[in-house]
Amino acid sequence: MVAVGILLALLVVASITDLRAHIIFNWTVYPGILAAFALNGLGEGLWYQEVLSPEALERIWGFIGLGQSLAGFLLCGLIMVACYVFFHVGGGDVKLIAMVGAFLGPYQGLEALLWTFVLGAAAGLMTLIWRHGPVRIVRRIWVQVISTIGLRRWAPLAEAERSELQTRLYLAPSALLAVVIVHWDLARLIS
Repeated sequence: MVAVGILLALLVVASITDLRAHIIFNWTVYPGILAAFALNGLGEGLWYQEVLSPEALERIWGFIGLGQSLAGFLLCGLIMVACYVFFHVGGGDVKLIAMVGAFLGPYQGLEALLWTFVLGAAAGLMTLIWRHGPVRIVRRIWVQVISTIGLRRWAPLAEAERSELQTRLYLAPSALLAVVIVHWDLARLIS
């Protein structure tokens, strides 16, 4: 629980800076990554010294072990590097999600990553609908479908059409909500 509390505090700071300045600062994520490795290394040391049981370390302190922390960091980080290369995700987002993986491990980290994308996409769609209105969005989709059927291939959008559909994605607030969903297993409560 302590590790998740630290992660949530870091995500709150990153969310504030992401919403205000559209940037996730290195002074937020680098110490967070180091803290995840240090806390999980410390937890592993306490377990080897038999100071605390593995159950207490996981339940009370939120330790997952240094190996799981490193695996989560690498898995989430490498997926985000691919998103950085192919989909132009920001570098701060890459480091932030890698930090989430370092705190949560590979399984919960990947689940948080997927929830981050779902929540970010939903927020982006809501922003587009708010900005352009639902009627205009549906009309543009309808025109695109009809032109695709008529041409028998996907008709590319003009630059002006493409630029008005682009919106900023704020992944830090999405990651904050994703960690809350994953840690407290809120998805299970909904289903």
